[in-house]
Amino acid sequence: MAFTTQERVDIRRFCWYPVYGGTPSSFQSYRFFQAYGTLEYRLSNLLPEEEGVIRTTYLANLTTLETAIPGTSANLDTDQAAVWTHNKRELADRDALFSNWRLKLCQFLGVPPGPAYSGSGGSMQLVV
Repeated sequence: MAFTTQERVDIRRFCWYPVYGGTPSSFQSYRFFQAYGTLEYRLSNLLPEEEGVIRTTYLANLTTLETAIPGTSANLDTDQAAVWTHNKRELADRDALFSNWRLKLCQFLGVPPGPAYSGSGGSMQLVV
């Protein structure tokens, strides 16, 4: 079963790739970036079992991890309360865990992280 449009959007997002848009006519489309083209090709040609791994392991966990990050704002005003002590690194720890899972998705797909990844050093190449 092919990925839904929403699943494809989430996969691109989680892999740090820019939006695709309605048509591949902009200068940022997969036609101009080898890594983006590889990602799109893989998303269209995975085995059903591979799609299942992405849906159940990566998309499910990444969605949970992503939605947990904004929730840390509830604890930003508390450093210590009674015996409970707030983890001062909670936001950074959650963000690092989320980024780690995103990298694992990129590795599973066999594509480099997209240009929005701060550690990528510009991994996408322009093809002219």
